[in-house]
Amino acid sequence: MLSRMEIVETNKMIKESNLDVRTITMGISLMDCADSDLTKFNQKIYDKITKKAENLVKTGEDIARQYGIPVVNKRISVTPISIAAAGCKADSYVSVAETLDRAAKEVGVNFIGGFSALIHKGCTPGDEILINSIPEALAVTDMVCSSVNVGTSRNGINMNAVKRMGEIILDAAERTKDRSCIGCAKLVVFCNAVEDNPFMAGAFHGVGEKDCVINVGVSGPGVVKRALEQVRGEDFETLCETVKRTAFKITRAGQLVAQEASRRLDVPFGIIDLSLAPTPAIGDSIAEIFQEMGLEEAGAPGTTAALAMLNDNVKKGGVMASSYVGGLSGAFIPVSEDHGMIEATEKGALTLEKLEAMTCVCSVGLDMIAIPGDTPASTISGIIADEAAIGMVNNKTTAVRIIPVIGKGVGESVEFGGLLGYAPIMPVNKFSCEKFIARGGRIPAPIHSFKN
Repeated sequence: MLSRMEIVETNKMIKESNLDVRTITMGISLMDCADSDLTKFNQKIYDKITKKAENLVKTGEDIARQYGIPVVNKRISVTPISIAAAGCKADSYVSVAETLDRAAKEVGVNFIGGFSALIHKGCTPGDEILINSIPEALAVTDMVCSSVNVGTSRNGINMNAVKRMGEIILDAAERTKDRSCIGCAKLVVFCNAVEDNPFMAGAFHGVGEKDCVINVGVSGPGVVKRALEQVRGEDFETLCETVKRTAFKITRAGQLVAQEASRRLDVPFGIIDLSLAPTPAIGDSIAEIFQEMGLEEAGAPGTTAALAMLNDNVKKGGVMASSYVGGLSGAFIPVSEDHGMIEATEKGALTLEKLEAMTCVCSVGLDMIAIPGDTPASTISGIIADEAAIGMVNNKTTAVRIIPVIGKGVGESVEFGGLLGYAPIMPVNKFSCEKFIARGGRIPAPIHSFKN
């Protein structure tokens, strides 16, 4: 239970600093829905999702009203469909995506993740079917999110998959060009994907998880910024201690919501993901934290050091507050979802190359970045390969969620709306990597991966 003082502090963080529970995500295993008949499989997954999650949205709303803590999103993640549907006799899984979409709308959640494949070492027939289905699936659904894991620190990088995903992203952009290429905003390419991530678009319910579980993602960039305002000009030790203490308080509030949701839904509590996930709102920005630390703009020299410090101390504070911190806990650095990052990009302070350097120490990777629509698929694959290499060598999760905006170029912008915000089109290195990507095969794991 929270103490009286913690309740007062939590209410203050909510009212003054945009503290919220960004998502309650229910993970649901679809392994027991397996069937060789695609129609029966679809019916089984619809029935299970709508049964398990029938009270998810209402519970989140009830908790928000009772405790006064905003619960922004209610979401579902499922077993990677390439695994769950592997026994189906089908040449496309688009109908499965449509079933997931229908189930999500029936229970009222914001998104459903898990139209996914784990192909870091190679592809099964089910993986191939799923990957080929992604562009159409994202075009014909509203709530479905997709992810593909192409590498791990233990297994290296599947470069055949990297090459294919560059093509898939361009295809998804083309199929949704009348909607700002929104299909790509629902597609993430991972290295070292985690099984308990509650955040979209990369959430899926890992095969090592329970049949059903509640994972909660808490977000509070505004709370951290407000706390740092109180120690302006102090040394780095004071700054780090302030971030740790603030992360502790945020995590405590999230754990209260997670445990209460678990109790009311009679579903086991999984993890708290303490990720500083920004929104387009003023005062809810990672870039504003950098400015409070003393940087003129995100992207200025010192930005990577500032992000490393922020990420590390967010994790330290969160781990002290809960025994079940997981997911991708740290700091996200999306462009379109953070007004400060958008402004830094528009001013020329933040480039794609600087963002890549920052991903060495952030929570995930290149996130919600818009690029010219005429960017070649091989260049997109090269960007994915670079990001996967950072994850593989540094034994961390990295990802790419990139949007080639068909018909637009550098100097223009694209509007997504809602939490996704808008993004300026960023320039991409014009030199080709086509022959490099065309090699295919697999980049072996680094030498330090061989631990046992």
